[in-house]
Amino acid sequence: MPKLSAGIMLYRSRDGRIEVLIAHPGGPFWARKDEAAWSIPKGEYTEDEEPLDAARREFREELGLDVPSGEVAELGVIKQSGGKIVTAFAIGADLDITGAVSNEFEMEWPPRSGTMKSFPEVDRVAWFDVETARVKLLKGQRPFLDRLLDLL
Repeated sequence: MPKLSAGIMLYRSRDGRIEVLIAHPGGPFWARKDEAAWSIPKGEYTEDEEPLDAARREFREELGLDVPSGEVAELGVIKQSGGKIVTAFAIGADLDITGAVSNEFEMEWPPRSGTMKSFPEVDRVAWFDVETARVKLLKGQRPFLDRLLDLL
């Protein structure tokens, strides 16, 4: 059974351009990666949970901020190269991300050291215009940008 994940892509209009809010994963593996490393705020859920409920929960966990109110549009489902199935939703809203703080996870670091260290699940979050987001987003999530533009 493939892993299920759900997320929310916030978007806003600034100076006549659409911007989207995306997140950079924390931890040592992603520390020096930028292009094709960012993601919509998302996380895993099980079949007994509604994808939109999971997306809202994961947004809150990864950013430490509530999902702003706004009309929710479905961006559909994609299967990433690793097999994970991602369901995404779009909400048009501006959000001040100044106070964004992610939850943390633990992992052994350095590998085989026996030492557990904590890292933020998301180490930064930012608004980007669609062209820049297309470069920064994981390749498997880039179709969500096209779907968003089609909706708008």
